[in-house]
Amino acid sequence: QVQLVESGGGLVQAGGSLRLSCAASGRTFSSYGMAWFRQAPGKEREFVAAINWSGSRTYYADSVKGRFTISRYNAKNSVYLQMNSLKPDDTAVYYCAATVSGSSPGVEPDDYAYWGQGTQVTVSS
Repeated sequence: QVQLVESGGGLVQAGGSLRLSCAASGRTFSSYGMAWFRQAPGKEREFVAAINWSGSRTYYADSVKGRFTISRYNAKNSVYLQMNSLKPDDTAVYYCAATVSGSSPGVEPDDYAYWGQGTQVTVSS
């Protein structure tokens, strides 16, 4: 079992940057695949980025590729999402998620058993 707590959301102007953090409980964090998803009002939850257990492999949605970077620091049970060149379309609640599939984290919400409560990111134009 792992519990996840996101932080770092807020209001930023278009073109700005934010860094989201996700703190995980549990001694097996380093074996989990991790991901960030987001959900805008009236829309389905969508994949943003994922990282395997060691951090050696990362995956990104086309919409954020080149602007967002996912990383993890297993010694601190943490995963991060650096978001640059933010756009109004990036406005959403961002969720951290964990899967026991540490080597090949998926891109669908159903691939993840553990979720944080979410953090709001608002990008103004």
